[in-house]
Amino acid sequence: MKFLRILLFPFSVLYGFITFVRNFLFDVGILKSYTFNLPIIAVGNLSVGGTGKTPQIEYLIRLLSENYKIATLSRGYKRQSKGFILADEKASAITLGDEPFQFYQKFPNIQVAVDADRKNGIEQLLSQKHKPEIILLDDAFQHRKVKAGFYILLTAYGDLFCDDFMLPTGNLREGRSGAKRANLIVITKCPKSISESEIEIIKQKVMRFFVPQNDKTPSIFFSFIDYDEKIFSDSKTIAVSDILEKDKLLIAGIAKPKPFFDYLNPEKSQNQTLTFPDHHHFSNEDILNIKKQSVNKILITTEKDYVRLKDSFLADEIFYLPIKTSFINNSDAFDNLVVDFVKNNTPW
Repeated sequence: MKFLRILLFPFSVLYGFITFVRNFLFDVGILKSYTFNLPIIAVGNLSVGGTGKTPQIEYLIRLLSENYKIATLSRGYKRQSKGFILADEKASAITLGDEPFQFYQKFPNIQVAVDADRKNGIEQLLSQKHKPEIILLDDAFQHRKVKAGFYILLTAYGDLFCDDFMLPTGNLREGRSGAKRANLIVITKCPKSISESEIEIIKQKVMRFFVPQNDKTPSIFFSFIDYDEKIFSDSKTIAVSDILEKDKLLIAGIAKPKPFFDYLNPEKSQNQTLTFPDHHHFSNEDILNIKKQSVNKILITTEKDYVRLKDSFLADEIFYLPIKTSFINNSDAFDNLVVDFVKNNTPW
């Protein structure tokens, strides 16, 4: 696979040139970007693969939803529907996509919408009787047709955009210089024990492509995935400590499942793991195979996969493990940057 990526290097150069020209045309105004009269926060990345966008969006929902009417807008990756959809009681992972449906189920007091055309999606949200006061754009860093007021760029520890290269040789969707559009950068999925010296090394690498807007305020933040101390089903809650040494079947259809497996997989337990592609739609055959392999085991999946499995006949026995984003340090500074942006850009 690595050799094949090297062979495809000329296509990476071509792809990089195309994305450079596209960004240039937006930057100089030949291609039009649209703005809207309310705070819009875009969360995204420069690379393909999991950087932790979903828990970061959920962090922002928790931060802002007590004081503002929030809407999330995603494209609804791998949903079996088209156009603009605003989540309601008929919504499912099939109509919304797994991540938006997760938002809808966890946060009943916000609006959750999907539309591949973010401009149209925003216009549709603003035409509703109950208009949002803030819109969170999920995975929209490259969606230049809409110009958000605030950009949060995510890059995963161990897979930093500054060490990567353009597709298909690397994993970058656009050149590393795209980081200059960000208001702040979050290095996600860090080890909790990351040292101050390593933090400084990463900051220096990232700063080659990113210009902080205020020297007095941190603009590069470091976060980690914080796993819950309990697993949940529709009817039960069990402490993780009570099941660590029991036999389990762990199921993951996410980009990088290793941390999930490691958290639930101490040496004393005889665990089995099943890995599926990211955003996988589980077929009846998949579910039957899971059922067969889960005999005498505790069945646990990720929160994102649970929304696609909970309506199957596994519903009575499957558990999920929630996650959230936590910051290594400077969480107050991160919160203040976001809240200040919202306060300074609300039209009322």
